[in-house]
Amino acid sequence: MNHDHYDDAYLRDILRRCRTIAMVGASPKWVRPSFFAMKYLQAKGYRVLPVNPGAAGQTILGETVYGSLAETPGPFQMVDIFRNAEAAGAIVDEAIALKDDKGIEVIWMQLLVRNDGAAARAEAAGLKVVMNRCPKIEYGRLSGELSWGGINSGIITAKALRAP
Repeated sequence: MNHDHYDDAYLRDILRRCRTIAMVGASPKWVRPSFFAMKYLQAKGYRVLPVNPGAAGQTILGETVYGSLAETPGPFQMVDIFRNAEAAGAIVDEAIALKDDKGIEVIWMQLLVRNDGAAARAEAAGLKVVMNRCPKIEYGRLSGELSWGGINSGIITAKALRAP
């Protein structure tokens, strides 16, 4: 897999298939990017399960916060990593260990998060990987959305586009 470029079909397939997401690094602070991404994805019909050991037991946007992927009830198809590249390695290793039990199919590392070693381990374990991308931004881009999210996809058309 070329992690410098992802085909739209690859990303669209992931966003169509993965309807429940464990978001590692989700924040209860409304000004944080993870909070905004979680809110957006929920509005698009995804269930987002927040994972943050410092906020475990709290609630973010109506969902209970879990301390780890192991504590998060399954199934969830995607692990969305809102942590730095170094921390992503251990998160990916936990996801690999839990993939069969939790139904994990995809590792998605957020913008500026790239860990090629972790990606190789995940792919060797049969998981799909996306790095240095945001599912919120990709959803908006692939659906041609110019919305309250402030993302200008560069697509201006009168023709209605289908959501991914």
